[in-house]
Amino acid sequence: MADRTILIVGAGPVGLTLAWRLVGAGFDVKVFESDEEISDQLRASTFHPPTLDMFDAVGITDKLIAAGQITPTWQIRMHTTGEKAEFDLGVLKDDTKHPYRLQCRQANLSRALLELLPEGTVQFGAEVTAVDQDASGVSLTANGQAYRGWALVGCDGARSLVRKAVGAEFEGTTYPESTILVTTHFPFEDHLEGLSGVNYIWKPGGTYSLLRLPDLWRISLHPEPGQDPEEALTDASIRTQTRSVVPEAGDIDIEEKRIYRVHRRVASTYRKGMLFLCGDAAHLNSPKGGMGLNGGVHDAFNLAEKLAEVAGGADPARLDAYEAQRRPIARDDILAQADENRRRMNTTDEEERLAHLHRLQSIAADPAKAREFLLRSSMITGLRRTEELA
Repeated sequence: MADRTILIVGAGPVGLTLAWRLVGAGFDVKVFESDEEISDQLRASTFHPPTLDMFDAVGITDKLIAAGQITPTWQIRMHTTGEKAEFDLGVLKDDTKHPYRLQCRQANLSRALLELLPEGTVQFGAEVTAVDQDASGVSLTANGQAYRGWALVGCDGARSLVRKAVGAEFEGTTYPESTILVTTHFPFEDHLEGLSGVNYIWKPGGTYSLLRLPDLWRISLHPEPGQDPEEALTDASIRTQTRSVVPEAGDIDIEEKRIYRVHRRVASTYRKGMLFLCGDAAHLNSPKGGMGLNGGVHDAFNLAEKLAEVAGGADPARLDAYEAQRRPIARDDILAQADENRRRMNTTDEEERLAHLHRLQSIAADPAKAREFLLRSSMITGLRRTEELA
């Protein structure tokens, strides 16, 4: 194969993971990112055990651990009573080198990956305006300049230009509620007894989630019934919701905040010729459970492997295995489980909440059932099923 150039659109953690794996396989990789630098915007922060395993050998996992918060347990709790179901990932000690969640900003992964790439691999401030392919290869236009290669991968998110070029439908729905993310230094651990590092809380009429980062707490909440998104995003509204959980909170400091709509979507195809989709360009899901970033990283590892095999002489039909393995996992594991997590937490009926809670408590109390449950929620089951789909 004469041309070993691969073009990647998007330098988020998924695009950079793919670039790192492909450079290691001997490809000439060019990554195009419209932002001027790696964004530290409030985005994904949960790393599941198998993702940490994947980055372990090159020292990236150690860097993430140094910048993050190891979270050995997570819980769902009823705010009115303090009753909770708590899951200890220690039961996965024989299944992974990292039997815990790690709470760490995704930008730390992006920066660690960038350090491993040859200088000039990533072009920041490069707006891709056109993507195409013909009998001799693929092409794109960025900042008015044309580039050609053997393969092109869209890691360009929900509004993917590459997905349009592939001609894929983005099948699914948009959830009716908005989600608000907030970071604060308020010490919730001093006011809510027995918090884990990750806490999904049922409060009267809604939910309030707390995730611990090393130096702050990350809050996830929704507008109150009848409240418009703009009002819900105000500091006053966020503080009022917080006081409904911790009356002593007063006017908490608000470090960052953002609001967005959540989608449940999967691309109808991940490939057209030598154009491919990866990460959020291929699938979007509810953030409940922290599966989006991890699923995208798992896509990148899988696709890099397939491209390297074919470039090394394997049957080009091997490329079909990428979609055959990863799309069912996105549809049946990632999206389905994230949707289940959302549906469970969005329940407002107290009896239904208690039924969920008691069922989860019975699972958490049984080591065998807890292991099976956590293998699934930690995405290990999905990766094992990927191998079966080969």
